[in-house]
Amino acid sequence: MIVIKLNINDKGPFNFVLDTGVGLMIITEPSLVDSINLKSKRIVKIVGLGDGDDAEAYITSALNVQVSGLVSRDVNAAILKKDHFNLSNYAGMPIDGLLGYEFFDNLAIGINFSDSTLNICRPADLHPFRKGNKIPITIEDRKPYLYAIITYPNGKKTNDKLVIDIGAGHPVSIENMVKNSGLPKSFIAANLGIGLNGPIDGYLSRIDEIQIGKYKIEDVLASFPDDTKKQVESAVPRDGNLGIGMLKKFKVIFDYPDNVMYLKPGPLYKEPFEHDMSGLEYYSDGEGYKHVIISRVEQGSPADEVGLEKGDEIVSINLTPVTKMSLEDIDSIFKSKNGRSLLLEIYHDNKYDNVIITLKRRI
Repeated sequence: MIVIKLNINDKGPFNFVLDTGVGLMIITEPSLVDSINLKSKRIVKIVGLGDGDDAEAYITSALNVQVSGLVSRDVNAAILKKDHFNLSNYAGMPIDGLLGYEFFDNLAIGINFSDSTLNICRPADLHPFRKGNKIPITIEDRKPYLYAIITYPNGKKTNDKLVIDIGAGHPVSIENMVKNSGLPKSFIAANLGIGLNGPIDGYLSRIDEIQIGKYKIEDVLASFPDDTKKQVESAVPRDGNLGIGMLKKFKVIFDYPDNVMYLKPGPLYKEPFEHDMSGLEYYSDGEGYKHVIISRVEQGSPADEVGLEKGDEIVSINLTPVTKMSLEDIDSIFKSKNGRSLLLEIYHDNKYDNVIITLKRRI
């Protein structure tokens, strides 16, 4: 996730995820309702992807949002009455909300993932990348869309409309795949993320290729939401979602006013896509988000084979305490190498155990 610091009505700073998949600014930390000097608020229900009830939120009066060097005035936002996302637990740091369209609407935003910087200017002052690629986009329902050519394992090619969503961790997500074409031969069941009304269940597999502009990327990890579960129809018809897992391969410039996105390959462009090889899903908890708790164990995975369970705490990996690692560090270890053995110290049933888990590439 891309996290930036901002103030709201001169209060803060707060940590917000930059998210092109969000049309309306969403404040996920309910306590902010009492701390940002709201003049008025009303309650509405918000629907979103996920297997649960709709979320209730306050719609705020106009806010002033200040990012370093910038002020956006008269911004409306929704403040969730309950934090359905739990982004702080999955980021390992306090997260207060999601900032989308209002940040991108009138500016050119350059994102350099390799050095964690944003470069912001007026569109008229923009100097695009040399030897990059200019990709046409459309802004519909306050979100950006593009067309990409996708090649599936069966050889089928489609020209798909994808929402560009830098708040989504996957490389690409394809909707209605199960219903329209069935799953590829090799896949695993997975929790694909959290929507406004709960977890998004589905499957992970691979597609042969995705072409975005002149760039062709092969053997791409892909998410397929379970279309037999309750889904919310998008206001804009689309075929899927292009996430940060793909875009971080590039240097990216968003220029909403001119309806274009610029791409130039970055240091990660040729890196292969790898998925977790342990079968574990986990989150951080406790003071300072220093405790790593297992939330799900994939049946038949290496973690399942050694007896790890939901609720177990990972204390150390190869004798290094997880308190000295970020969640991204832990992710990298569990994606590192097929056949690699890891020594995990686990806290289970009020006692500490050591287990050896051997990573296995499953897709």
